[in-house]
Amino acid sequence: MISTHRPIVILLLSLIASNAIAREAAPAPASQIGVGAQYDTTHVYVAPEDIDKFIASFLATFGGQSTKQVVVTVTPTSSSTTSQLLQTPVGTVSVFGFKTPIPYPFGAERTGYLVTDLDKAITLAKASGADIVVAAFPDPIGRDAVVQWPGGVNMQLYWHTAKPSYPAFKTIPENRVYISPGRADAFTRDFLRFSHGKVVSDEPHAPGTEVGRPNDSIRRIRIESIFGKMTVFVTEGHLPFPYARESTGYEVANLKDTLVKASASGATILVEPFTSEGRTSAIVQFPGGYIAEIHAPAS
Repeated sequence: MISTHRPIVILLLSLIASNAIAREAAPAPASQIGVGAQYDTTHVYVAPEDIDKFIASFLATFGGQSTKQVVVTVTPTSSSTTSQLLQTPVGTVSVFGFKTPIPYPFGAERTGYLVTDLDKAITLAKASGADIVVAAFPDPIGRDAVVQWPGGVNMQLYWHTAKPSYPAFKTIPENRVYISPGRADAFTRDFLRFSHGKVVSDEPHAPGTEVGRPNDSIRRIRIESIFGKMTVFVTEGHLPFPYARESTGYEVANLKDTLVKASASGATILVEPFTSEGRTSAIVQFPGGYIAEIHAPAS
């Protein structure tokens, strides 16, 4: 919740809420349905004519490789899209270039999480408080479903017929979630139940600079789980562009060098580098429209 003045009582209430979240998340079943952060992808939808430019720029910025492009149906109803996986040392992207109109609600899901058993994952998601907005359906290499968490956060769950094997990331990307004060605790509690994750920090007065509001403060929650890292920004929605348009943050060793590569390959720097609480960050837009945060430890 953005505010310039907050009494100590708010800090105490926030700490109490965090403890309550942790207690309520504790009874999660012992079985783990996640596989690993390197199997979880950001979903990027790009116009077919921009696919090659986006891929070239993204890989030039972060390194890595692309799988061969295929044309498939990845929705339960009729559609056609190009599909390929970009695997980099700092994060994986599933790129879709739809040749047909995109069926609802596809395009709104921010990530795809690989699970060990889709039916068990759906059952756990429902028991944890998620809504199943797209029931399980087959795709060319496995099965999928789309769930929605409190606050309207959509995620895709998927399972592969043939078990994949990917190398671990050099650095783990963060899923960046923007959510209202009224749904932040419910989202955090429910996602922790599902992911068996933990709250790494719950800062009620994080610098508003991190969401383009340098004169204000916000609540910021950091979560870690087998699915990777997540940063939850709790705001009233008064955000300048491009904040909340970026769904993923990528950690690199040298931000300056990475931004030089991004600019040289056609990306636009939307937010120039700034430093906040131990990290230096920038926001870029790649050809085709994909917006991403990039950060490095502050020197």
